[in-house]
Amino acid sequence: MTGTVALPERVALADLLDRLLATGVVITGEVTLSIAGVDLVYVSLRALIASAATVHPPRELPP
Repeated sequence: MTGTVALPERVALADLLDRLLATGVVITGEVTLSIAGVDLVYVSLRALIASAATVHPPRELPP
């Protein structure tokens, strides 16, 4: 049995950013600060990173 191994494709940083902005990405995170088992501060973060054209595509004007 012979097979070929696909090498990972090298992607430039500009290409990666272009792909992310074209499709969009959501980043989420949570942080809890506590002392002696008592939660004092809870922070939840959700961020959408996308281009404006991806979020609100341009509308066609009526003729």
